[in-house]
Amino acid sequence: MPPKSQAKLELRPAVPEDSATCGPICYDAFSTINKTHGFPCDFPGPEAATGLLSMMFSIPGCYCVVAESEGRIVGSNCLDERAVIAGVGPVTVDPSAQGLGVGRALMRAVMDRANERGAAGIRLIQAAFHNRSLSLYASIGFDVREPLACMQGRTLQRSVPGCTVRPAQPADASACNALSRRVHGFDRGADLQQSIQGGTARVVEREGRITGYTSNLAFFGHATAETNLDLQALIVAVESFAGPGILVPSRNSALFRWCLANGLRMVQPMTLMSSGLYNEPSGAWLPSVMF
Repeated sequence: MPPKSQAKLELRPAVPEDSATCGPICYDAFSTINKTHGFPCDFPGPEAATGLLSMMFSIPGCYCVVAESEGRIVGSNCLDERAVIAGVGPVTVDPSAQGLGVGRALMRAVMDRANERGAAGIRLIQAAFHNRSLSLYASIGFDVREPLACMQGRTLQRSVPGCTVRPAQPADASACNALSRRVHGFDRGADLQQSIQGGTARVVEREGRITGYTSNLAFFGHATAETNLDLQALIVAVESFAGPGILVPSRNSALFRWCLANGLRMVQPMTLMSSGLYNEPSGAWLPSVMF
């Protein structure tokens, strides 16, 4: 079979109305590749993907683009610009248009945007079984940083002695951001503020001070803590994880084994990749599927 020729593409900023077309494309792209490799789709259905993209195409601090070929939308990508480190995704291409350079064009568009706006670095989470996307991201300058285990379930342990978990309040933001800067070298203050307003953020206190926080124990939520103990306290404090699950850095062997011993199951392997500035974290943490 002769190789596919490059598609003639036009890229433009996404508008909320594009989500009606991009959502089903996003679902089809993920469900097709995941099914091929024997993994569940990241979205329960097209409606969930449409809802996510509708939010991302509208939310302040997210730059989103769509790719059109012959007047038809064939893919989309988003860039979270709410921190000095930018996060990419979801990047999705219509299965009928894959292999035509659409994904590369969508990635170049958000990378150019991040560079133009002076982002210190760019990060993304990649499905580790997806050879094509790993090859694409590596070829355009992303480095593999961390193997991740997407985990789901409810922990057998329901509390951690000495740790208290409570909903985060606006007054907690300063301590949480300072903690993030100590662990990662930057904070995610805008993301945290929106999560506090949305009621999903939590903090853990130990010995009278905040020692960890999460924007949400979910696929699209991140967590940062001083120690594994603090992170475990956050994990056991919820009844379930939203979406496919939480992303546990599997090089943190103690935390990974604790999750397994507590009845959490691994859903799929994933990979954190970065371009530009990357500081090795100096604490316990969970990335979101954005970064």
